[in-house]
Amino acid sequence: MITVLTPTYNRSHTLPRLYESLCNQESKNFEWVVVDDGSTDNTQALLFDLAKSASFTIQIISQPNSGKHVAVNTGVSVAIGDWIFIVDSDDALTPDAIGTIEVALNNFSSDNLVGLCFRRAYFDGRIIGNKIEGPSAIKLTPTKAGALFQGDLAYVFKRDSMLKHPFPVIRGEKFVPELYIWNKISDEGDIYFFGDKYIYFCEYLPDGYSHNFSKNLRRNPQGFMLFYRSQISREDKIIRKIKCTIRMVQCYLYILWGAKK
Repeated sequence: MITVLTPTYNRSHTLPRLYESLCNQESKNFEWVVVDDGSTDNTQALLFDLAKSASFTIQIISQPNSGKHVAVNTGVSVAIGDWIFIVDSDDALTPDAIGTIEVALNNFSSDNLVGLCFRRAYFDGRIIGNKIEGPSAIKLTPTKAGALFQGDLAYVFKRDSMLKHPFPVIRGEKFVPELYIWNKISDEGDIYFFGDKYIYFCEYLPDGYSHNFSKNLRRNPQGFMLFYRSQISREDKIIRKIKCTIRMVQCYLYILWGAKK
């Protein structure tokens, strides 16, 4: 079984769209785990209402507002599925998403498989990032895939691997870059990337993480510093190593500045 894991915070206005896309799945071999990260709107009431008529299992978990990364840890810990597909609460899936994942898992089944990755697209069907021609599936690390595709991707990870590599929880901070953990998972096995197949529709809202990088960096310098310190050794190009080093120094300065306040 596949667990669709959705961390959410004040997204009662977009969750019905995601729910509808789950109802429209051609394969019903999944559960939906929603972790409400301390929402102050009517997210809870909406989710319990949706669960009454759902044709698939919905687990609704509540936690104090702690950040998406902690919500992911929480969701993985209660998931029933062997594979975790993280889908944000303001996004949606194509009708063949779950079925496509199942076919890929069967085709690439091995003890060394720890993840699959597909493309994301805007709601008008335009793939996000570079269009890549070549083999339908290639084995890469998340760092190399990011450089190749130049856009957000839709990852599916083995639950056991995510349990082994939870996001670090840092007091006073609410964000750790996902790539920090995706790289750790890739260190222990294979991730296959499907560069020509999208299964995930994406919308970038003004209050989302993508539009607020600088603010998140200032607010979560320790989490970002963990990532950039680790990333320096993973980058192949000198210019990328230099950029990571600069960001790491920037994080260190934010930490010092925060300690003096």
